[in-house]
Amino acid sequence: MMEKQNTQVVFVLQGIKTEQFAFFEENYAPKKETGLGTELQFKLDKTNKQIAVFLGFEFFQSKKVVLKIQVSCHFRIEESSWTSLIQKNKLIVPKSFLAHLAIMSTDTTRGILFAKTESTVFSKFIIPPLNVTEMIKEDALFDMTAE
Repeated sequence: MMEKQNTQVVFVLQGIKTEQFAFFEENYAPKKETGLGTELQFKLDKTNKQIAVFLGFEFFQSKKVVLKIQVSCHFRIEESSWTSLIQKNKLIVPKSFLAHLAIMSTDTTRGILFAKTESTVFSKFIIPPLNVTEMIKEDALFDMTAE
């Protein structure tokens, strides 16, 4: 495990991509209760020193998907910060930093969803506040040895 240290990770948001977006009018019922499924993944681009957050949401009614969105946010880590996260051929990313990136990605996804559903019946589907720190249980370890 990573030693406890207050290392400041310097990064920039390099890009945002809507990976998936769809709504299924045939599954929508105005008065039905709506559930929400969430998926969170972190991916590494070693070559460009980037960490990508893939965040997906599915709104469903009666076990049928009504609206689906997946967004990826790509964060480039500054060189010395990247190097400071490497220990024994592993990039160890603290869960507190992962949570920070996930919160930024959630807010970004919320805005994209709003923009894509504005002035439609689907505008009532809003991503609620999430406690992403509960979703991220531990530091992420990425293998840095050559493929």
